[in-house]
Amino acid sequence: MKQFQYTITDPMGLHARPAGVMAKQVKGYVGTTVTVTKGDKSVNALKLMGLMSMAVKQGETVTVTIEGENEDKVCAELEQFFKENF
Repeated sequence: MKQFQYTITDPMGLHARPAGVMAKQVKGYVGTTVTVTKGDKSVNALKLMGLMSMAVKQGETVTVTIEGENEDKVCAELEQFFKENF
């Protein structure tokens, strides 16, 4: 299991467009489960509506957990994705 934390910098927070792109990217990680956690709420990153229901705002921190195949590669790619999109 790999994890990283990221503080959302986008003024719109974790919103639909990048969340949708992330869900599509995560779908390509066969054999890997990606979970996004804020506080006591966790959502599979494939679930766009679940991500949106978290209502993550600018300045809030999420924890991303990667479990399964190629954890190191997926973790590095998702960290870069968050830096570029959130």
